[in-house]
Amino acid sequence: MAIKKLVGLTAATLVAAVAVFPGTASALTTERVSTLGKESFFAYVNRAEVARTEPSPTAKKVAKLTLKTPEKTDDLVFVLDRTEVDGEEWLRVRLPVRPNNTTGWVPADALSSLQPLNTWLKISTKTFKITLIKNGKKVFSAPIGVGQSQWPTPKGQFYIRAKLKGYGGAGSVYGPLAYITSATSDTLTDWPGGGLVGVHGTNSPGIIPGRISHGCVRLKNADILKLEKLMPVGTPITIT
Repeated sequence: MAIKKLVGLTAATLVAAVAVFPGTASALTTERVSTLGKESFFAYVNRAEVARTEPSPTAKKVAKLTLKTPEKTDDLVFVLDRTEVDGEEWLRVRLPVRPNNTTGWVPADALSSLQPLNTWLKISTKTFKITLIKNGKKVFSAPIGVGQSQWPTPKGQFYIRAKLKGYGGAGSVYGPLAYITSATSDTLTDWPGGGLVGVHGTNSPGIIPGRISHGCVRLKNADILKLEKLMPVGTPITIT
């Protein structure tokens, strides 16, 4: 099986599994691409392709990729698995759509070459703690504010979709930096961008840690600036 998009990917990274998809003549070998906190991959969207339930152009539609995020940055997806069907490479990706934790298969040529990562962001809504793992080791930790009970921070698997500086202007509630994640609020569906969940600074550091937000994750400004030096866009996120 030729690997077209996985530039520089070592054989040890790929974990093969056999899967049978309805509508295919035989079992397909599906390879796991990403291992959180060690070596994982994201890709930019090059074409507004339809993501499907199976690696087939006739499979049920899940969602449609977008070239730009609601904040007008280049859109990207986190890559989970790959396979090849009739000579065409397909990638299973995590999608920034409702419901949260949605995945789908897209043709590999709809995406850029895969971009490597060695980071993994872990967020605990129970302990009010954010932790960054890099190459399997903890390199950053800080207290956080999370969503109030009526606007909970969604739990699951997500990724950093964009980074915005100076968002909202001087003295903004977002602080000096805001990361936009692939997560969306389960309750604030009518907010701009469909209730996008961010990881950002604050203009009220005294109320951190705790349940203080409408679902976003808030850090003290000094902490979000430290995190910026360590965490690139595309980084996978686990929220518990």
